[in-house]
Amino acid sequence: MTTTSVLEQSAVPAGTERRFPAGIRLTWLHLRSRHVPGGILALAACGALLRATLYWHWTFNSGPYAQLVPMIIAAGAAALIAVTAHSPFGEVERASGRWLPYLRLFTAIALTGVAILALQSGAVGEHLNEGVLALARNVIGFTGLGLLCSLVTGGLLAWILPMGYMVFCEYALLQAWRAPWTWPVRPPADRGAWICASVIFAVGLLLLTVIGPRTQLSDDS
Repeated sequence: MTTTSVLEQSAVPAGTERRFPAGIRLTWLHLRSRHVPGGILALAACGALLRATLYWHWTFNSGPYAQLVPMIIAAGAAALIAVTAHSPFGEVERASGRWLPYLRLFTAIALTGVAILALQSGAVGEHLNEGVLALARNVIGFTGLGLLCSLVTGGLLAWILPMGYMVFCEYALLQAWRAPWTWPVRPPADRGAWICASVIFAVGLLLLTVIGPRTQLSDDS
């Protein structure tokens, strides 16, 4: 047996390799490049933290102070979603990917849904002040702020706006402000608060899809 025959026998016949459809492969590469699998695990950790907070009573059961810790966790989950907007490939990816806007859109929507599901699962069977509807509204609104921030700072710094606004809303909560634009401190049935949070989320999704996050701070766009 010669060396040539050994190489010919070990070679994989053409067409026998397992190949995934191009759309699935592109989606998976997009998610991996933005560390979405790790982000999902982090969102699950946020849900576990909320459950621990409620189970061991690390927050007040009623009154304005009862909203502080859930608000912080919701803002943290939204910040995680905003950070996944970061692209390690920058302008190269923008120039070559015609499906990129759709991937950005569906990734942001899917992660928002995962965040809401994780936090609601963490609150199951426990007393959550203002209920899960307020929690979902806060995640939606904070995520919209993060997506908007990514247009200016890039994905890696997109956590600044949702976390900063969360700190401001804690002050608004303690001061009993009632303006609709302070939606994180409003009751779950407040229509104005829902409108504000939903508009912020919708605008953030739209601009993220059309423009995309800033790739570096020196960009003009």
